[in-house]
Amino acid sequence: MALFKTRSAAVYGIDAHLIDVEVDMYKSGTARDFITVGMPDTAVRESRERIKSALINSGFGFPNKALTINLAPANVRKEGAGFDLPMALGILGAMGTVAALDRHLVVGELSLDGAVRPVRGALSMAVCARTQGIETLILPAENAAEAAVVEGVQVFGVKHLAEAVALISRPLEFSPAIPLNAPQFSPEISALDFHDVRGQITAKRALQVAAAGAHNVLMIGPPGSGKTMLAKRLAGVLPPLSFAEAIETTKVHSIAGMLPSGEGLLRERPFRAPHHSISDAGLIGGGSGMPRPGEVSLAHNGVLFLDEFPEFPRNVLDLLRQPIEDGSVTIARAAMTLHFPSSFMLIAAMNPCPCGFFGDSTRECRCTPGIIQRYLSKISGPLLDRIDIHIEVPAVPYKELRGNGTSETSAEIRERVERAQALQLERGFLNSRMPSRLIRKQCALDDAGERTLELAVRKMGLSARAHDRILKVARTIADLDQSASVSAKHLAEAVQYRSLDRSYWT
Repeated sequence: MALFKTRSAAVYGIDAHLIDVEVDMYKSGTARDFITVGMPDTAVRESRERIKSALINSGFGFPNKALTINLAPANVRKEGAGFDLPMALGILGAMGTVAALDRHLVVGELSLDGAVRPVRGALSMAVCARTQGIETLILPAENAAEAAVVEGVQVFGVKHLAEAVALISRPLEFSPAIPLNAPQFSPEISALDFHDVRGQITAKRALQVAAAGAHNVLMIGPPGSGKTMLAKRLAGVLPPLSFAEAIETTKVHSIAGMLPSGEGLLRERPFRAPHHSISDAGLIGGGSGMPRPGEVSLAHNGVLFLDEFPEFPRNVLDLLRQPIEDGSVTIARAAMTLHFPSSFMLIAAMNPCPCGFFGDSTRECRCTPGIIQRYLSKISGPLLDRIDIHIEVPAVPYKELRGNGTSETSAEIRERVERAQALQLERGFLNSRMPSRLIRKQCALDDAGERTLELAVRKMGLSARAHDRILKVARTIADLDQSASVSAKHLAEAVQYRSLDRSYWT
């Protein structure tokens, strides 16, 4: 009897956890007696056929003995094919072909010919290796650039099972993947520029305020007025991802299997625009088996754009409340509870009515008041309260569309946004995430401001949450002006960004 141990990792949520792979080989029995225990899913149970073919086709042969492989801890479900490589190396260790792997963490899927296929969550696994004090990480070559970002761990990418065996036997002949240093991380401004957008001065200003304070925005206007065009350019005026933000964002995309092959860190803030036919699991996360991140998590540290807002099922939209409020998603299952980050800017766009021309001076609306009311009622009041800025985006007049007037570039807007956010970060948070207990202190008003706010709350019938959000937006406008205090003019502009509460939903 021969017992050999290797180490691997499994991802739960956005974090990886250490998995011990124990291989026990018995003299009695045959190759058919190959058992995998430790709550493996179907992909893990099927690995025995892949491993057997990979070992034989790589020239190592397969022992004609009984094998038991235990994935510990045994009370946690193991999913995916990433355990193929550590299990194969464990069998080779039991056969005496490779030496001890106490200081290695191994992950990778095997093809029948022994080639090593990429896995999901390599960055999280590299962080796990560093946390556990493991010096060496062996994984598929396509995942090496992603994992090498983590300092303190030597990352080796392999393309074949035979290469992994050679690496373990002759480590000095191989060089670890070169990590991407933080100073080299310099995101570029998006090719989509606000300079290309004609007219819509008010909407541009509102989006600038939204970017400066990370506020959520609802745009209402007829088809073709430029709502989508504006939304797509918002990510280009947001400050670049910090190194820590890039790591967390890359983790989510890696786990979802959406990181481009050979990429290290994501360099641009994500922009996600799911179709209105998306399911609740697709938007929030979940699904059968191990829960996966949804669009709200894929948009973490970036922008989530929901076009045709009322066309989304109301029950799906209402699920946005927790991610918007908490900046994270909690998915509970019988065996475990997982948390995914979801700190994003929500940009929603909608027509004022089903035909799109309610209130348009040039086109006649064909919708009855009842139809319009049913259309608008698809968006609940509590969800609207969580959207800080409501703006109207009318059709662009012909003269503005064909005119030669100049407008600001995204780079110019971005400079002001970065200055405003620098002031907020000195206070410890962006304005949209300002704790309620600090609103009175950070958004103190003079007598004129108090009168302006009281009049707005009374006439528009605003909720307590909307009252707080007006103050947060006013604080952001003051930061854009580099003003230490919130004045009546800042508050008046913030109130205008809630004026649609009165004209559309009252």
